[in-house]
Amino acid sequence: MVRLLIDRGIRDLHVVCAPIGGMQVDMLIGAGAVATLETSAVSLGEAGGAPCFSRAVRDGSIRLRDATCPAVFAGLTAAEKGVPFMPIRGIIGSDVLKKRDDWKVMSNPFDDGEKIVVVSAIQPDIALFHAPEADRFGNVRLGRRREVMLLAHASKQAFVTVERISEVSLLEDESMAAGVLPAIYVSAVAQLKNGGWPTGLYAEYPRDGQEVEKYARAARSPEGFQAYIRGSRSAA
Repeated sequence: MVRLLIDRGIRDLHVVCAPIGGMQVDMLIGAGAVATLETSAVSLGEAGGAPCFSRAVRDGSIRLRDATCPAVFAGLTAAEKGVPFMPIRGIIGSDVLKKRDDWKVMSNPFDDGEKIVVVSAIQPDIALFHAPEADRFGNVRLGRRREVMLLAHASKQAFVTVERISEVSLLEDESMAAGVLPAIYVSAVAQLKNGGWPTGLYAEYPRDGQEVEKYARAARSPEGFQAYIRGSRSAA
């Protein structure tokens, strides 16, 4: 799906990671699709740092809204619950707090001697993710991926690609239902086999480490990134 966005020439995205980004985010940055990035990290895991992200931060070509994992989750939770902010503690005194004018330090209303941070709600226009399975009714199985469930709840719309479509409602199985995102939160579903490649999909197929490392080497330069994109487009 990310490749399709790149091929369409999309621009000026404000990307929110829940809570970190990987190869997909790095590719969007390299393609010039990202104007603002809100995340706690972007990494290629065992393949090292994310080259396009690092380059964009150094040259200032994207606006980086630095965060922590708990802060991103707090902002999404606020949107999920329909409130303007969510309180957290752990970032008081940090440099991250100094860079975020949308976060405020205030007194605990139940204890004036204690300071807390309130993180503004994060409500994405669109949540985009890949999952193992959906059914014909629009319910999507996420399993233990609670951060994806939170992202879908917080967003105005959710577009999902899946490995397969079930003819039977995923909510009928009591042992599975807790890990299913109900159709009320899903705007559209499309079947896209191997849609998580090369980063892998939990309980479906592993990460293709060789391909991610190939990307990491190529994306060290803008020219290498463009060559990778052209090569993968030709292979597709």
